[in-house]
Amino acid sequence: MNILVLCTGNSARSILGEVLINELGDGKLRAFSAGSHPVGRVNPGAINVLLREGHAVDGLESKSWDRFSGDDAPPIDIVITVCDNAAGESCPIWNGTPVTVHWGIPDPAADGDFDGAYDRLRRRIEALAALPLAEMNAAEIASALEQVHRSGGRPA
Repeated sequence: MNILVLCTGNSARSILGEVLINELGDGKLRAFSAGSHPVGRVNPGAINVLLREGHAVDGLESKSWDRFSGDDAPPIDIVITVCDNAAGESCPIWNGTPVTVHWGIPDPAADGDFDGAYDRLRRRIEALAALPLAEMNAAEIASALEQVHRSGGRPA
């Protein structure tokens, strides 16, 4: 299942989400990240928290969401927006018919709380990875992902 994590700048939150989904998804989930207006570099604070938590950071880059539209783009099953700006923007047409959910996470590039952003995303992504997505239809996935956001990834 392909998941696209979106944020405006694609420098911190969406990068954290991409790494966590790829590592916690246990081969069942494949994540990408992108931004509507990418800043062109990964925030050093995001790199630092990822390294400290034992994640690989090779190959991470800030990129445009245009890379994930068009005929040669991978099909996207789920789109997760992690910033309010990206959630309100008109997105390109993705390959596939993705379920879309908004998981608003405060911007660590603005408030300096990279640990908090990492922890919030990790809890949600652990809950996402535990879902039986292959057995669920689009409406069930959308509902489950909204519940994961509302609960902060904590069991109900």
